[in-house]
Amino acid sequence: MTTPASAPLAERLRPRALDEVIGQSHLLGPGKPLRLAFEAGRLHSMILWGPPGVGKTTLARLTAQHFNADFIQISAVLAGVKEIREAVERARVNQGMGRQTILFVDEVHRFNKAQQDAFLPHVESGLVTFIGATTENPSFEVVGALLSRAQVYVLQALDEAELQKLLQRALERGELGLKLDEESEKLLIGFADGDGRRLVNLAEQLATAARTAGRAEADAEFAASALSPALRRFDKGGEAFYDQISALHKSVRGSNPDASLYWFSRMLDGGADPRYLARRILRMAWEDIGLADPRAAEIALNAAETYERLGSPEGELALAQALIYLACAPKSNAGYMAYNAARAFVREDGSREVPIHLRNAPTKLMKELGYGRAYRYAHDEPEAYAAGEDYFPEGMPEPGFYQPTPRGLEAKIGEKLEHLRELDDKARKKRR
Repeated sequence: MTTPASAPLAERLRPRALDEVIGQSHLLGPGKPLRLAFEAGRLHSMILWGPPGVGKTTLARLTAQHFNADFIQISAVLAGVKEIREAVERARVNQGMGRQTILFVDEVHRFNKAQQDAFLPHVESGLVTFIGATTENPSFEVVGALLSRAQVYVLQALDEAELQKLLQRALERGELGLKLDEESEKLLIGFADGDGRRLVNLAEQLATAARTAGRAEADAEFAASALSPALRRFDKGGEAFYDQISALHKSVRGSNPDASLYWFSRMLDGGADPRYLARRILRMAWEDIGLADPRAAEIALNAAETYERLGSPEGELALAQALIYLACAPKSNAGYMAYNAARAFVREDGSREVPIHLRNAPTKLMKELGYGRAYRYAHDEPEAYAAGEDYFPEGMPEPGFYQPTPRGLEAKIGEKLEHLRELDDKARKKRR
């Protein structure tokens, strides 16, 4: 099928054969999974997972072309159960004529469970071969029954060399009527950020701007002024978002301030809400630094409040400096682990009684029943510590939830707790 001359350049440049595809060599190279499936004549349901503009729709269309299957494309953004039913009816007609049907669902992650369940039986029966395209992790967005019947192929963003090859293909076609110098090509490739479709669209926009300005060649200065740099590959609720916040958190935990600033800047560049980042920075202070340096939480909280006062972009400087402090601070997850261990213990343990000497005694009856009797007031004891006193329910061994690390302030906390344990041991030996 020919592509209309009025179609966007990205559509006109879409590969017509597998060997024309740029990128995805890990799937399409000799001996690689999708190449082997094509060569073996094995049509199967699949989910193509990857960022925008890397060839998901192209691969789906080439699959239909290779296997001479009827290609039905629906968008999960616009379609519903009605469109699925119409596709199924069309597939039944195809089956009667001995022809296979490929049902291609673009952005399948936007279909809810009921919509996915609507075409699942027809995938199971073989009436349709399902191909889904998604930018989101299918483990979270695709129902398990459908996921188990489809092979997941992970597509990768195009690297600079692949984008350069694609740009040359667009320029060599002669339809742009534009010459680019080396610096303007680098600028376009940088703006594309691994997205082939974006690259071709930017080249087409630049060519239009050049024609309007009466230019046949575009240098980097003209390209920069003619194009608005698009946001980096990022989705505030998607896979890239969670990958990047994970990278940011792990860079802080790994005590690398430069990496922390890089991921922080990437997320801001991609449109992340600084308030969300402020909340995550505060969480990092308590989870990964804790009592090794309590100032970390104070600085993180002050940075969040500074952002609320100043807004963007001035307030982001406070968040960045808080990140630097957190990355350089001594690390401890001892408090975090102790809290989790205590919650897990209580969840699984029985409801133990509060020891009588620890109970409050606000009434005469309670005092007569012995509530609070024999309680030792720590401030009246040497070192303000009631050595040998037991604060756990009767019969419960000391669990040792909190194990301070030998880093930062927590090292001193550990030394104090060790000293108090020695006092306990001495007091308990005297009782025996």
